[in-house]
Amino acid sequence: MPLSLRELVADPALGLITHAGAPALERPVSWVHTSELADPTPFLEGGELLLTTGLSLRPELCADFVDRLTAAGVAGLGFGVGLSHDRIPAALSDAAARAGLALLEVPKRTPFIAISKAVSRAIAAEEYAGLRRTSRAQHELAQAAGTAHGLAALVRKLASLLDAWVLLLDAAGGLMHAAPASAAARLEALTADVERLRAKRGLAAAGVSVDGQEVSMQALGGRARGFLVVGREAPFGTTDHHVINSAASLLTLALEQVEALSGARRRLRAGYLELMLRGEPVDLADLHAELPPEPLRVLVLRGRDPDDLLHQLEAEQPSAPMFLAEHEGAVVALASETGAEWLAGLPDLLIGISDPCELSSLAGGLREAGQAAAAADRAGGVVHFSELAGGGLLRLVPERDARAFADALLAPLRSNEVLVASLREWLAQHGQWDPAASRLGVHRHTLRNRMRKVEQLLGRGLDQPGVRAELWLALQVHDRSG
Repeated sequence: MPLSLRELVADPALGLITHAGAPALERPVSWVHTSELADPTPFLEGGELLLTTGLSLRPELCADFVDRLTAAGVAGLGFGVGLSHDRIPAALSDAAARAGLALLEVPKRTPFIAISKAVSRAIAAEEYAGLRRTSRAQHELAQAAGTAHGLAALVRKLASLLDAWVLLLDAAGGLMHAAPASAAARLEALTADVERLRAKRGLAAAGVSVDGQEVSMQALGGRARGFLVVGREAPFGTTDHHVINSAASLLTLALEQVEALSGARRRLRAGYLELMLRGEPVDLADLHAELPPEPLRVLVLRGRDPDDLLHQLEAEQPSAPMFLAEHEGAVVALASETGAEWLAGLPDLLIGISDPCELSSLAGGLREAGQAAAAADRAGGVVHFSELAGGGLLRLVPERDARAFADALLAPLRSNEVLVASLREWLAQHGQWDPAASRLGVHRHTLRNRMRKVEQLLGRGLDQPGVRAELWLALQVHDRSG
């Protein structure tokens, strides 16, 4: 803590005596300045202890003199007696008392330079203590950064060193780590401030006050790989800011390492996908990746930067096994039915989904997904290859003939839209009961009963591939013609 006026007065070697403004003795002293000018304020920055013998000070000038010093923000006024004045002028004491300015009597035996040296020693000691604290903090932060969970450990250590709460955000402003965990709730109140900082781009920092908390925010690295947010009730001092900056530098390096590692892993994934497309065996153990069980779906996802999309998917993907890789400017996913459903539910993406396939026919599955994705580029949303294939065949059949075929085949079901909708979803899921029932929001036994009813009404068995194909085409015509 900076040296206060009270500590100076308590120093018996200086012999200072308080004449006015005793409550202001808690003010810290930033420096000592000596002046005999009637108006020394142009040479002051605020926080100084001004020393004078009052050489040019007349009683009628005392009030204005004190007002100017108070406006300049001086910590206090030291008046040397025994030279131009035997005692402190009463007008000066009265003016200081009214203004709440600390007025100290400096005895003749105490040279002004003794006060300057005392303050200088205190400032030097404080700076040295700050350097030692910064050095210790840097050492502890570096140790935390070197642990297995460096980012989280750094955040916790910084919170401990500053007795503050800390948030580490990713480049999009999303939460990565919080210390303590309850600090995560503060992010909502800071969203607008974080967005303003993101908009500045590059190396940017900001200090704000939110809900009575002093908050320091800064971007991590020139490319803003993330953001460090630190807050507490007490304001941050110079040493605190040094510690925050040290943590920011270490976090930037750690994020760069994470980014480099992620980039290398993604390149490996892309290479492994190429090998699988050629039918060559691969071992994904080094990637800590797992392929979904066969048969699987191939998905091509577009509409976002592949790196950003991969980062999101890797962070949010469900527990079901899923292989993700970049391929020809898009993200390719190998997923189970559950994983494909989850991916298809993501907003603002153009997605093509293949029919179920084995790993041995992965190249064909990718072609199907690519064709479906091309259709999604034109129509938007999610397109299954099965839908695309049916639509292609229908374009070869005259509209009137196709409609007559569909009306005749679906006539027994026309009065029951529930059965029509259930049949459409069951066929879309290739006759798989659980996925179709899940999408319809019914139990699989309910769906089985509905399909038996469809068979009874149509007089045809749904276990025949030809029947399924005809029904799917008829439904496509029905949907197309409204």
